[in-house]
Parts: sequence; structure tokens; C-alpha cells
Amino acid sequence: MDMKKSVGRRELRPIVVRGGGDLATGTIFMLSRAGFPVIILECARPTAIRREAAFCEAVYWGEKSVEGLSCVRVDSPGEALASAGPDRPVLLVDEDLSSLSVLRPQVLVDAIIAKRNLGTRMDLAELVIALGPGFTAGVDAHAVIETMRGHKLGRVIYEGCAEPNTGVPGLIAGYGKERVIHAPAEGILQNRKQIADLVSAGEVIAVICGSAGEVPVCSSIAGVLRGILPDGFAVPN
Repeated sequence: MDMKKSVGRRELRPIVVRGGGDLATGTIFMLSRAGFPVIILECARPTAIRREAAFCEAVYWGEKSVEGLSCVRVDSPGEALASAGPDRPVLLVDEDLSSLSVLRPQVLVDAIIAKRNLGTRMDLAELVIALGPGFTAGVDAHAVIETMRGHKLGRVIYEGCAEPNTGVPGLIAGYGKERVIHAPAEGILQNRKQIADLVSAGEVIAVICGSAGEVPVCSSIAGVLRGILPDGFAVPN
């Protein structure tokens, strides 16, 4: 399906993208650079790990720039419509899609990458596109985009589903699940290392302060820290 032909680029209202994580940000970046206005809908406490490459950080800071493109947080659907423009994506906190009655998008993209459908339906816009597993093309969305690493990455699916989530991170330098560290306790995260820092195997990269005291979070391998939740984040058990 040709998006420009199906909805008419000249009359196109801002494209609505659910989610502002790193994969969503790549999508938003390309749409913006192609001249499309974009409105991002995010939750109140986004948990993107690769925060330096995620527009959802605008929820916390009011603005976030990635590769020279800046995204600004707005406070209402009306402000979003007035502010969004080519090369000017804006972010609105709206997890339950209550703003869609005002935004009335012709194109909606679900880029949450939750590995399941969190309320996206084909009747929400003239063209609904979903990224990754958890959606069926022709049922939940008009098209699904493959996000699994491999030769099918980026493939547009018009019938069926993307590859199912394996739960195992892709291999980089021979490491898969070792690259992901899960919180060992509940509490408030206090970072000891920042994104892009070099770390050694076993080195403390953060502590979680809670009822059990300060519980260390240690790196399982040596390398560069690619992502970590923000300092002060309330980590659930």
C-alpha cells in the first residue's frame, strides 16, 4: 500500500506514532525527514533503555534531540496539532488514546514494541501500521513491519504476523542474553555509570535502594554501556 496515494500527502494530517522508544524514534526520524508532521503518544513513565536515541525522554525533560532532530513535549491535543510540522515532531502523554478524537489521524503507527497489542485497532485511522510481533495484518492493522534481526528485517506484511518474540536478545560479539541485566530488587535506581561508559565484568553500574538496603547491579560482561534506565527511576520487583 502506498501511503502517499492512499491518504493524499498534501491533505495529510499529522501522523500519530504510539511510542517514542529507540525503534519508534527511528521511524519518527525518517517520517519527519521525509516531510511528514508527527505526533508521538507516550505513557507517563516511559522505560526506554537506550535513552539517548529515544524521543520518549521528552516526557521527563520537555525536549529531546536525536541526530539533530528535536522533539518537544506538548500538553494537549490542540497544542499538538498546532505545533507539529515537518521536522518538528511533538510528544503528548496519552497512553489510552483519548486524544484521537481530536487528532483524527489518517495514519497511525504502533511502534511501542510491547510484543503484544495494547489497544491498536484498524478502525483508529485510514491506515494503521504496527511494528513487530503481537499484531496480525488484516485484523489489528492494515500492515505489520518485521522487526526481527535477519534478512526479513523491515519487511512489510499484509497478511499474517511478524516473527514471534523469542525473549532472547540478538547476538552482538557473541553475547546474547548476557547483554541484558534485570533488576535484582525493588526500589529506587541510583546509577553509578552512564550510557557510553566502559565497564568491566562484575563492575557495579547501579544500586537499587529499597527495603533490602543498597542492592548492587553489576555488569555481566565487559564492554560499553549501551542503555540504562534513568537515575531515580522506581524499579518494580
